[in-house]
Amino acid sequence: MSTIPQSSPPGALAGVRVIDLSRVLGGPYCGQILADHGADVLKIEPPQGDETRTWGPPFENGVASYYLGLNRNKRGMRLDLTEPAGRDTLLALLEGADVLLENFKTGTLEKWGLGYEALRERFPALVHCRVSGYGADGPLGGLPGYDAAIQAMSGLMSVNGETGSEPLRVGLPVVDMVTGLNAVIGILLALQERQRSGQGQFVEAALYDCGLSLLHPHAANWFGDGRIPTRTGNAHPNIYPYDAFPTGTVPLFLAVGNDRQFQQLCAALGAPELGSDPRFASAGGRSVERVALRDALVNRMATHEGEALMAELNRRGVPCGPILDVPQALNHPHTAHRGMTVTLPGGYRGLGSPIKLSRTPATYRMPPPVNPEDTDIPPPGL
Repeated sequence: MSTIPQSSPPGALAGVRVIDLSRVLGGPYCGQILADHGADVLKIEPPQGDETRTWGPPFENGVASYYLGLNRNKRGMRLDLTEPAGRDTLLALLEGADVLLENFKTGTLEKWGLGYEALRERFPALVHCRVSGYGADGPLGGLPGYDAAIQAMSGLMSVNGETGSEPLRVGLPVVDMVTGLNAVIGILLALQERQRSGQGQFVEAALYDCGLSLLHPHAANWFGDGRIPTRTGNAHPNIYPYDAFPTGTVPLFLAVGNDRQFQQLCAALGAPELGSDPRFASAGGRSVERVALRDALVNRMATHEGEALMAELNRRGVPCGPILDVPQALNHPHTAHRGMTVTLPGGYRGLGSPIKLSRTPATYRMPPPVNPEDTDIPPPGL
């Protein structure tokens, strides 16, 4: 488990100043990633605050855990951009900023004279990143977007769920999170290009685009043969056995991706006849004959103790793992070893950064800004 560093090198983004006007998930998640890697991120909330402050229970000191999970390492303040004084304050803050991050509906900042074109005239080197639902134009342009609605419209729900079941939402806000990641990538690309041109640019990460980008391999399969992808439960649409299986103790997920791994699986199960069965000799055959293969594997795996079988499969290079719940996963020794849980003074706990850099690792310096209304306009730097 990572704790607050006593002494750490500057992060990879040290010296980069970010004004984060975003709320809810995609934008704040982007801002937290930038902040973890050293950027000076100032989160500016409207007078009523980011709505995720109320998205509970659970609450910690009156603030929803949902909000706390997305806003560490940021300084905070509240600003009313509907008033001229608030807009003047924002413009003053942008004088020293490298990045503006926001997720206002199309036309809102423009109405206040703070749209990209207006800001570009005054701050030509500013990278302006907008997280949006559907982009600014087109048939759905300007509409508000939330993760679940995009999961529905992008096709993700249509391929999620058990065979024969109704379409199912992925049980976490995967579209919001991948949009935040793509916003980070876009910002870093724009900052890199700025080193050559000296110019900022507009970066947009739309939930709709990002939801569609997650459709591999289903989109590729449809492009290839025209068949409408269907729900396959835990099973992979292209390869098998890539599925969850019961054992005599704990369920395991097998992720067999090639012929060698399949032969090793058969050897570990003491079932050489499966390995020599011509129906299962190739990846294509195993995919076509998955029903028969699953039946054969279920019968054999049920006789094995799951933990011992997993150890043997891992020894043989067959990817597999137990199906854990959230507390089990977060309390796993390897989670602590990888620094994927974080504690800070005052009781903050959160997930660590999955981005590992050898010389300039992520650092965890500040808990989320619980009371930004008490924050004065901050000077540059932390």
